[in-house]
Amino acid sequence: MRIFNHIPAAFPWIVLSASCLALFHPPIFTWFSGNWITLGLGGIMLGMGLTLRLEDFQRITQTPRWVITGLVLQFTVMPFLGWFLGKAFDLPPFFAVGLILVSSCPGGTASNVIVFLSRSNLALSVSITALSTMAAIVMTPLLTSSLSGNEIDVDALGLFYSTLKVVLVPVVLGVVLNARLPRYTLKIQFYSPSVAVLLITLIVASIIGQGKDIILGSGVSLILSIMILHLAGFILGYFISKFLLKDEAVSRTISVEVGMQNSGLGVVLAKENFINPAVAIPAAISSLVHSLYGSIFVAMFSTRSAEPSLGKNPEIR
Repeated sequence: MRIFNHIPAAFPWIVLSASCLALFHPPIFTWFSGNWITLGLGGIMLGMGLTLRLEDFQRITQTPRWVITGLVLQFTVMPFLGWFLGKAFDLPPFFAVGLILVSSCPGGTASNVIVFLSRSNLALSVSITALSTMAAIVMTPLLTSSLSGNEIDVDALGLFYSTLKVVLVPVVLGVVLNARLPRYTLKIQFYSPSVAVLLITLIVASIIGQGKDIILGSGVSLILSIMILHLAGFILGYFISKFLLKDEAVSRTISVEVGMQNSGLGVVLAKENFINPAVAIPAAISSLVHSLYGSIFVAMFSTRSAEPSLGKNPEIR
Protein backbone atom coordinates (compact mmCIF):
# COMPACT_ATOMS: atom_id res chain seq x y z
CA MET A 1 0.00 0.00 0.00
CA ARG A 2 2.73 2.47 0.93
CA ILE A 3 4.39 2.14 -2.45
CA PHE A 4 1.38 3.86 -4.04
CA ASN A 5 2.19 6.99 -2.03
CA HIS A 6 5.62 7.27 -3.67
CA ILE A 7 4.90 6.43 -7.32
CA PRO A 8 3.51 9.88 -8.35
CA ALA A 9 6.49 11.69 -6.78
CA ALA A 10 8.88 9.39 -8.65
CA PHE A 11 7.07 9.96 -11.97
CA PRO A 12 9.98 11.61 -13.87
CA TRP A 13 12.49 8.97 -12.80
CA ILE A 14 10.14 6.10 -13.62
CA VAL A 15 9.59 7.49 -17.13
CA LEU A 16 13.32 8.15 -17.60
CA SER A 17 14.30 4.65 -16.47
CA ALA A 18 11.67 2.98 -18.64
CA SER A 19 12.66 5.09 -21.65
CA CYS A 20 16.31 4.12 -21.28
CA LEU A 21 15.33 0.45 -20.98
CA ALA A 22 13.17 0.78 -24.08
CA LEU A 23 16.12 2.13 -26.07
CA PHE A 24 18.40 -0.61 -24.72
CA HIS A 25 15.97 -3.51 -25.24
CA PRO A 26 12.67 -2.46 -26.93
CA PRO A 27 10.78 -5.78 -26.45
CA ILE A 28 10.50 -5.03 -22.73
CA PHE A 29 7.82 -2.46 -23.59
CA THR A 30 6.85 -2.79 -27.26
CA TRP A 31 4.29 -5.48 -26.40
CA PHE A 32 2.19 -2.58 -25.07
CA SER A 33 1.04 -1.37 -28.49
CA GLY A 34 -1.98 -1.04 -30.76
CA ASN A 35 -5.25 -1.04 -28.83
CA TRP A 36 -3.37 -1.31 -25.53
CA ILE A 37 -2.13 2.27 -25.98
CA THR A 38 -5.64 3.58 -26.66
CA LEU A 39 -7.05 1.64 -23.70
CA GLY A 40 -4.17 2.87 -21.52
CA LEU A 41 -4.94 6.52 -22.24
CA GLY A 42 -8.64 5.84 -21.74
CA GLY A 43 -7.78 4.40 -18.33
CA ILE A 44 -5.78 7.52 -17.45
CA MET A 45 -8.66 9.77 -18.47
CA LEU A 46 -11.16 7.62 -16.56
CA GLY A 47 -8.96 7.87 -13.47
CA MET A 48 -8.83 11.65 -13.85
CA GLY A 49 -12.61 11.76 -14.23
CA LEU A 50 -13.01 9.74 -11.02
CA THR A 51 -11.12 12.45 -9.12
CA LEU A 52 -13.31 15.25 -10.49
CA ARG A 53 -16.54 16.50 -9.01
CA LEU A 54 -19.08 19.00 -10.28
CA GLU A 55 -17.68 21.40 -7.68
CA ASP A 56 -14.38 21.42 -9.57
CA PHE A 57 -16.16 22.86 -12.60
CA GLN A 58 -18.02 25.34 -10.42
CA ARG A 59 -14.67 26.79 -9.33
CA ILE A 60 -14.37 28.16 -12.84
CA THR A 61 -17.11 30.67 -12.01
CA GLN A 62 -15.35 31.72 -8.78
CA THR A 63 -12.15 32.96 -10.39
CA PRO A 64 -12.82 33.14 -14.13
CA ARG A 65 -9.88 35.43 -14.83
CA TRP A 66 -7.37 32.89 -13.50
CA VAL A 67 -8.88 29.99 -15.39
CA ILE A 68 -9.35 31.91 -18.66
CA THR A 69 -5.74 33.16 -18.54
CA GLY A 70 -4.45 29.62 -18.11
CA LEU A 71 -6.72 28.29 -20.85
CA VAL A 72 -5.78 30.98 -23.37
CA LEU A 73 -2.05 30.54 -22.71
CA GLN A 74 -2.36 26.75 -23.15
CA PHE A 75 -3.94 27.07 -26.58
CA THR A 76 -1.72 29.90 -27.84
CA VAL A 77 1.79 29.76 -26.37
CA MET A 78 2.51 26.06 -26.89
CA PRO A 79 0.91 25.44 -30.33
CA PHE A 80 2.61 28.46 -31.88
CA LEU A 81 5.91 27.61 -30.18
CA GLY A 82 5.62 24.10 -31.62
CA TRP A 83 5.00 25.50 -35.09
CA PHE A 84 7.86 28.02 -34.79
CA LEU A 85 10.40 25.47 -33.50
CA GLY A 86 9.48 23.04 -36.25
CA LYS A 87 10.34 25.75 -38.77
CA ALA A 88 13.40 27.04 -36.89
CA PHE A 89 14.99 23.59 -36.63
CA ASP A 90 13.84 22.63 -40.14
CA LEU A 91 12.37 19.38 -38.84
CA PRO A 92 11.14 16.73 -41.31
CA PRO A 93 7.37 17.09 -41.95
CA PHE A 94 6.41 14.08 -39.81
CA PHE A 95 8.38 15.40 -36.81
CA ALA A 96 7.09 18.95 -37.35
CA VAL A 97 3.46 17.79 -37.37
CA GLY A 98 4.10 15.57 -34.34
CA LEU A 99 5.56 18.57 -32.50
CA ILE A 100 2.54 20.72 -33.37
CA LEU A 101 0.20 17.90 -32.34
CA VAL A 102 1.69 17.43 -28.87
CA SER A 103 1.91 21.22 -28.46
CA SER A 104 -1.85 21.34 -29.01
CA CYS A 105 -2.63 18.69 -26.33
CA PRO A 106 -2.92 20.73 -23.12
CA GLY A 107 -2.58 19.62 -19.52
CA GLY A 108 -3.21 16.17 -18.11
CA THR A 109 -2.85 14.27 -14.86
CA ALA A 110 0.92 14.81 -14.79
CA SER A 111 0.48 18.57 -14.41
CA ASN A 112 -1.86 18.05 -11.45
CA VAL A 113 0.76 15.86 -9.76
CA ILE A 114 3.50 18.47 -10.27
CA VAL A 115 1.27 21.29 -9.00
CA PHE A 116 0.46 19.26 -5.89
CA LEU A 117 4.10 18.40 -5.18
CA SER A 118 5.24 22.01 -5.70
CA ARG A 119 2.61 23.26 -3.23
CA SER A 120 0.99 25.47 -5.82
CA ASN A 121 -2.74 25.88 -6.46
CA LEU A 122 -4.11 22.37 -6.95
CA ALA A 123 -7.78 23.40 -7.15
CA LEU A 124 -6.97 25.84 -9.95
CA SER A 125 -4.89 23.17 -11.70
CA VAL A 126 -7.78 20.71 -11.60
CA SER A 127 -10.18 23.36 -12.93
CA ILE A 128 -7.90 24.34 -15.82
CA THR A 129 -7.15 20.69 -16.64
CA ALA A 130 -10.84 19.79 -16.63
CA LEU A 131 -11.81 22.68 -18.90
CA SER A 132 -8.84 22.34 -21.26
CA THR A 133 -9.45 18.60 -21.58
CA MET A 134 -12.97 19.32 -22.80
CA ALA A 135 -11.81 22.17 -25.05
CA ALA A 136 -9.13 19.91 -26.55
CA ILE A 137 -11.86 17.87 -28.23
CA VAL A 138 -12.27 20.76 -30.68
CA MET A 139 -9.09 22.83 -30.26
CA THR A 140 -6.48 20.08 -30.68
CA PRO A 141 -7.68 18.91 -34.12
CA LEU A 142 -8.31 22.52 -35.21
CA LEU A 143 -4.88 23.82 -34.18
CA THR A 144 -3.01 20.79 -35.52
CA SER A 145 -4.75 21.03 -38.88
CA SER A 146 -4.37 24.81 -39.15
CA LEU A 147 -0.72 25.09 -38.10
CA SER A 148 0.47 22.07 -40.07
CA GLY A 149 -0.43 23.75 -43.36
CA ASN A 150 0.81 21.69 -46.29
CA GLU A 151 3.44 19.83 -44.26
CA ILE A 152 1.46 16.60 -44.23
CA ASP A 153 -2.15 15.56 -44.75
CA VAL A 154 -4.00 16.00 -41.43
CA ASP A 155 -7.40 14.38 -40.93
CA ALA A 156 -9.00 16.97 -38.64
CA LEU A 157 -12.26 15.03 -38.42
CA GLY A 158 -10.40 11.83 -37.53
CA LEU A 159 -8.49 13.69 -34.81
CA PHE A 160 -11.81 15.05 -33.49
CA TYR A 161 -13.41 11.60 -33.25
CA SER A 162 -10.28 10.10 -31.66
CA THR A 163 -10.16 12.87 -29.06
CA LEU A 164 -13.87 12.43 -28.39
CA LYS A 165 -13.35 8.70 -27.84
CA VAL A 166 -10.28 8.76 -25.61
CA VAL A 167 -10.99 11.99 -23.69
CA LEU A 168 -14.65 12.93 -23.42
CA VAL A 169 -16.20 9.49 -22.92
CA PRO A 170 -13.90 8.24 -20.11
CA VAL A 171 -13.75 11.62 -18.32
CA VAL A 172 -17.53 12.04 -18.35
CA LEU A 173 -17.95 8.41 -17.24
CA GLY A 174 -15.55 9.04 -14.36
CA VAL A 175 -17.38 12.21 -13.25
CA VAL A 176 -20.76 10.42 -13.39
CA LEU A 177 -19.46 7.43 -11.40
CA ASN A 178 -17.94 9.78 -8.84
CA ALA A 179 -21.27 11.57 -8.45
CA ARG A 180 -23.42 8.43 -8.31
CA LEU A 181 -21.13 6.00 -6.47
CA PRO A 182 -18.90 8.17 -4.24
CA ARG A 183 -18.30 5.43 -1.65
CA TYR A 184 -16.75 3.16 -4.26
CA THR A 185 -14.90 5.78 -6.29
CA LEU A 186 -13.29 7.18 -3.13
CA LYS A 187 -11.45 3.88 -2.71
CA ILE A 188 -10.29 3.95 -6.33
CA GLN A 189 -9.13 7.60 -6.20
CA PHE A 190 -6.23 6.66 -3.91
CA TYR A 191 -4.75 4.49 -6.66
CA SER A 192 -5.61 6.69 -9.67
CA PRO A 193 -2.46 8.89 -9.74
CA SER A 194 -0.16 5.87 -9.39
CA VAL A 195 -1.99 3.90 -12.06
CA ALA A 196 -1.86 6.97 -14.35
CA VAL A 197 1.92 7.20 -13.89
CA LEU A 198 2.38 3.52 -14.72
CA LEU A 199 0.14 3.71 -17.79
CA ILE A 200 1.86 6.87 -19.09
CA THR A 201 5.20 5.13 -18.58
CA LEU A 202 4.07 2.08 -20.57
CA ILE A 203 2.76 4.27 -23.39
CA VAL A 204 5.89 6.41 -23.61
CA ALA A 205 8.34 3.52 -23.31
CA SER A 206 6.45 1.55 -25.94
CA ILE A 207 6.57 4.38 -28.47
CA ILE A 208 10.24 5.04 -27.75
CA GLY A 209 11.03 1.34 -28.12
CA GLN A 210 9.12 1.12 -31.41
CA GLY A 211 10.85 4.24 -32.72
CA LYS A 212 14.33 3.41 -31.43
CA ASP A 213 16.03 3.64 -34.82
CA ILE A 214 14.15 6.82 -35.74
CA ILE A 215 15.04 8.49 -32.44
CA LEU A 216 18.71 7.53 -32.55
CA GLY A 217 18.93 8.65 -36.16
CA SER A 218 17.06 11.93 -35.73
CA GLY A 219 20.06 13.81 -34.38
CA VAL A 220 19.85 16.54 -31.77
CA SER A 221 17.42 18.82 -33.61
CA LEU A 222 14.25 17.06 -32.50
CA ILE A 223 15.35 16.67 -28.87
CA LEU A 224 16.54 20.28 -28.67
CA SER A 225 13.29 21.59 -30.14
CA ILE A 226 11.26 19.64 -27.56
CA MET A 227 13.49 20.79 -24.69
CA ILE A 228 13.14 24.42 -25.78
CA LEU A 229 9.38 24.00 -26.28
CA HIS A 230 8.70 22.91 -22.70
CA LEU A 231 11.24 25.21 -21.09
CA ALA A 232 9.75 28.20 -22.90
CA GLY A 233 6.28 27.02 -21.92
CA PHE A 234 7.16 26.95 -18.22
CA ILE A 235 8.90 30.35 -18.37
CA LEU A 236 6.32 32.19 -20.49
CA GLY A 237 3.43 30.66 -18.56
CA TYR A 238 4.90 31.89 -15.29
CA PHE A 239 5.90 35.42 -16.27
CA ILE A 240 2.87 36.26 -18.43
CA SER A 241 0.44 35.11 -15.73
CA LYS A 242 2.50 36.83 -13.02
CA PHE A 243 2.33 40.08 -15.00
CA LEU A 244 -1.42 39.75 -15.61
CA LEU A 245 -2.63 38.27 -12.31
CA LYS A 246 -0.03 39.33 -9.70
CA ASP A 247 -0.40 36.08 -7.73
CA GLU A 248 2.54 33.76 -7.01
CA ALA A 249 0.64 30.50 -6.44
CA VAL A 250 -1.57 31.10 -9.47
CA SER A 251 1.45 31.94 -11.65
CA ARG A 252 3.23 28.74 -10.64
CA THR A 253 0.13 26.72 -11.39
CA ILE A 254 -0.41 28.24 -14.83
CA SER A 255 3.30 27.79 -15.56
CA VAL A 256 2.95 24.04 -15.01
CA GLU A 257 -0.30 23.83 -16.97
CA VAL A 258 1.30 25.60 -19.94
CA GLY A 259 4.68 23.85 -19.78
CA MET A 260 3.36 20.29 -19.40
CA GLN A 261 1.38 18.73 -22.22
CA ASN A 262 -0.87 15.68 -22.40
CA SER A 263 1.78 13.69 -24.26
CA GLY A 264 -0.14 10.44 -23.88
CA LEU A 265 -3.03 11.96 -25.82
CA GLY A 266 -0.56 13.16 -28.47
CA VAL A 267 0.81 9.64 -28.86
CA VAL A 268 -2.64 8.07 -29.22
CA LEU A 269 -3.86 10.68 -31.71
CA ALA A 270 -0.69 10.26 -33.77
CA LYS A 271 -0.94 6.47 -33.76
CA GLU A 272 -4.62 6.48 -34.73
CA ASN A 273 -4.53 9.17 -37.42
CA PHE A 274 -1.15 9.06 -39.17
CA ILE A 275 0.39 6.25 -41.17
CA ASN A 276 3.96 7.32 -40.44
CA PRO A 277 4.87 6.08 -36.92
CA ALA A 278 7.42 8.88 -36.57
CA VAL A 279 4.61 11.40 -35.95
CA ALA A 280 4.20 9.88 -32.45
CA ILE A 281 7.90 10.23 -31.56
CA PRO A 282 7.80 13.94 -30.51
CA ALA A 283 4.93 13.20 -28.09
CA ALA A 284 6.82 10.28 -26.53
CA ILE A 285 9.99 12.33 -26.04
CA SER A 286 7.85 15.24 -24.83
CA SER A 287 6.53 13.17 -21.91
CA LEU A 288 10.06 12.44 -20.76
CA VAL A 289 11.28 16.04 -21.14
CA HIS A 290 8.36 17.79 -19.45
CA SER A 291 8.43 15.28 -16.59
CA LEU A 292 12.09 16.03 -15.90
CA TYR A 293 11.39 19.76 -16.07
CA GLY A 294 8.47 19.21 -13.71
CA SER A 295 10.75 17.54 -11.16
CA ILE A 296 13.11 20.54 -11.34
CA PHE A 297 10.10 22.83 -10.88
CA VAL A 298 9.12 20.90 -7.75
CA ALA A 299 12.66 21.12 -6.37
CA MET A 300 12.70 24.89 -6.95
CA PHE A 301 9.33 25.75 -5.48
CA SER A 302 8.18 23.07 -3.03
CA THR A 303 10.18 24.56 -0.18
CA ARG A 304 8.96 28.09 -0.86
CA SER A 305 5.54 28.85 0.57
CA ALA A 306 2.92 30.23 -1.75
CA GLU A 307 -0.50 30.24 -0.15
CA PRO A 308 -3.06 28.60 -2.44
CA SER A 309 -5.48 31.35 -3.40
CA LEU A 310 -8.34 29.38 -4.84
CA GLY A 311 -10.59 27.80 -2.27
CA LYS A 312 -9.50 30.16 0.48
CA ASN A 313 -11.91 33.07 0.28
CA PRO A 314 -11.06 33.67 -3.39
CA GLU A 315 -11.54 37.07 -4.87
CA ILE A 316 -14.14 37.06 -7.62
CA ARG A 317 -12.44 38.32 -10.75
